[in-house]
Amino acid sequence: MNAHDSERLAGLLEDAGYSRADDEAGRSGEADVVVLNTCAVRENADNRLYGNLGHLASVKARRPGMQIAVGGCLAQKDRDVILAKAPWVDVVFGTHNTHALPALLERSRVQAEAQVEVLEELEVFPSTLPQARESAASAWVSISVGCNNTCTFCIVPALRGKEKDRRPGDVLAEVEALVADGVVEVTLLGQNVNSYGTGVGGFGEGLDRGRGNSAFADLLRAVGRVDGIERVRFTSPHPAMFTDDVITAMAETPTVMPQLHMPLQSGSDRVLRAMRRSYRSEKFLGILDRVRAQIPDAAISTDIIVGFPGETEEDFAETLRVVEGSRFASAFTFQYSQRPGTPAATMPDQLPKAVVQERYERLIALQERISEAEAAQQVGRTVEVLVGEAKGKKDGASQRVSGRARDNRLVHVGLPADLPEADRPRPGDVVTVQVTQSAPHHLVADVPAEPTGGQPLRVRRTRGGDAYDRRQLASCGVPVQGSAGAGGAGGGRAVGLGIPTLRAPVA
Repeated sequence: MNAHDSERLAGLLEDAGYSRADDEAGRSGEADVVVLNTCAVRENADNRLYGNLGHLASVKARRPGMQIAVGGCLAQKDRDVILAKAPWVDVVFGTHNTHALPALLERSRVQAEAQVEVLEELEVFPSTLPQARESAASAWVSISVGCNNTCTFCIVPALRGKEKDRRPGDVLAEVEALVADGVVEVTLLGQNVNSYGTGVGGFGEGLDRGRGNSAFADLLRAVGRVDGIERVRFTSPHPAMFTDDVITAMAETPTVMPQLHMPLQSGSDRVLRAMRRSYRSEKFLGILDRVRAQIPDAAISTDIIVGFPGETEEDFAETLRVVEGSRFASAFTFQYSQRPGTPAATMPDQLPKAVVQERYERLIALQERISEAEAAQQVGRTVEVLVGEAKGKKDGASQRVSGRARDNRLVHVGLPADLPEADRPRPGDVVTVQVTQSAPHHLVADVPAEPTGGQPLRVRRTRGGDAYDRRQLASCGVPVQGSAGAGGAGGGRAVGLGIPTLRAPVA
């Protein structure tokens, strides 16, 4: 969700006439404007923010006119603290007024003083703002902002506000606009995507109701039917509200990928109760069983917190039991972080760091073993990989490209050394390959240079690959047929406004 917000911030600035600094300037902070988009979920986010601001102070001292802006959740929480600790910051803005960044930068420049604007209510839904996507073929689509849950460890509801849902017609219009820009994969975003429908009425608009009791299931089907979309993902659902009609919608909609991120947080029912997570371990395991019954090849990932206040060794053993039974493909594991302003921060029995660390290492060891075993089952299977723009550390030396399989596993695809440049898959293209090696966090598919009984490389050129080519040409100043500027159908950094009639469809 923060990555999506950052794309909107970049889109706003480009729409206002700014251009992105080159990579070297970006790494060093030597740019005219530096924007830090922050998170507040864990304490290390605070440390990283002030560490980065400390570095930028010396950069700004030798660059007259340079501006620094801080936004996002930490800005919403620490609006006054930021300027007290870092008076060289020019703009502080919160989660509810992302759209105001260009105006705040200009006001700070004209008035020669810092501008702090942090609103308590959302003014403009972020998905209506210009967007500078990092990928030509893949895009985030926000279906809601905010959260109505009261998990005792989480600061997000206090900073993002109550859940507000977009109307389905607006979501579908944005997906259609993205398809017109060459996007083939979308990920639906929400703090709790499966509670979609609680924050807005009028769900007859654009949706085929009557298939179940979940507006999210209906939205999933509708997005999956958009002509030109090849892959639909979503994150993150909440186990307490995860209904069987969502599973059925996933299974019956070919474009919805066999992948699910289902946050566990703890396997102990006692700890779940203290967290105010309104489900228990057996319900969680039951959901996974029903998912795998309808989608046997689904790769399931999760979030887990270790060391919640009052967690006993018996509670932690329950977490290990549930993890063992869940067979997660991967897990995002966190040591509990005490966040001021949350109920858990003042709970008794805060655990010593050494205890939390030891449990954390045991959990990591278990999940690594499971991830390795689950990945090993993929060896020999044929997978479809959507080639990404990011490169693996060894891609250059090994003649590999990297991308995601349908189940979202990372796959490094080895290309034959004599493969002509014209036949190489582009970012956004789909390659069909056979998995030859596995590791806990990635797969390898090395294509044989000559027939050896292995599967040859099959490349399917897609509209996503065409969009990547157009973007590359536009970045070099090469006119592209049908170009309508940075946000047009022809090239530049794609800008999605959620209004499908703004650009002509790509052939």
